Amino acid sequence: MLDERDVVARVARVELRELRLWVREGWVKPVETETGPVFDDLDVARIRLVCDLRQDLELPDDAVPVILSLLDQLHGMRRDLRALVRAVEAQTPETRRAIVAAASELMASELMAGEPTERG
Repeated sequence: MLDERDVVARVARVELRELRLWVREGWVKPVETETGPVFDDLDVARIRLVCDLRQDLELPDDAVPVILSLLDQLHGMRRDLRALVRAVEAQTPETRRAIVAAASELMASELMAGEPTERG
């Protein structure tokens, strides 16, 4: 875990005042302790991403929370999908085949109805 100054030393492209602003805006969510916020490796990766979005891609500040929210949603869906896969894998082979068949039917019916799928 890193404090603010450690993060600024590790991520040269962010200044302390920017980091504090990003925390206030909710773009980065460190753990608050008695001595101040502490950041883990995921926080540091997110800080680097915000630097990339703002500096390399030159996105306006109002676009950053939208992109971060979409990424958070994507990561949440991936986590949920992994849990679902583990739950299916824990079933008997017969039950797994039934689940795969039912899912295939549902996806085919959505395609036939012209409904958008997650893949496109």
